[in-house]
Amino acid sequence: MNSPLLRLEKVAEADFPTQFGLFRIYGFAGHLDGRREEAVVLKMGDLGPAPPLVRIHSQCLTGDVFHSLRCDCRAQLEIALKSIAQEGRGLLIYEHQEGRGIGLLNKLRAYELQDQGADTVEANERLGFESDLRSYELPGAILQYFGLKAIRLLSNNPEKVGAVENAGVQVVERVPCLADIVDTREAYLRTKKQKMGHLLEGF
Repeated sequence: MNSPLLRLEKVAEADFPTQFGLFRIYGFAGHLDGRREEAVVLKMGDLGPAPPLVRIHSQCLTGDVFHSLRCDCRAQLEIALKSIAQEGRGLLIYEHQEGRGIGLLNKLRAYELQDQGADTVEANERLGFESDLRSYELPGAILQYFGLKAIRLLSNNPEKVGAVENAGVQVVERVPCLADIVDTREAYLRTKKQKMGHLLEGF
């Protein structure tokens, strides 16, 4: 279950028109053990009673903003927003966990190591990090804030499914979120599948 020590604070909400449609944008802060973690949520439509489509997306400045083709982050973000808009309802939780939790500058250091032949997991480990440092207490608390007991999760990561269910929210369906395989991110996707257990096709 979600940690009872996490205190969730809704900071703001407003209308948020996008090229994908009209959302409501929320800002949340989670307070745990003296740390503050932030997340932005885009909500469209009525979330009940049937389980809505939900994407938990980790911030990726290089992909989401600069359209990097080293990763599939922006492609997954756009797939999620388009899918939610097509259904007219759903939730996107955007977490500030750059580089699977190691931070932006460490991610760039990992890029250097990848250019020298390391894969994404090896690069993180050479920098002294685990392959994935992300935690999901805050998304779990946000799902509970919206009163969600069950969702359809847009993800290729079975560990994320487990994390959501550990937060007390049932994942009734895992919906694939598959980006096109292009040369510049093929090795990245292969590592996700072979070393991190992501459910990807085409390899």
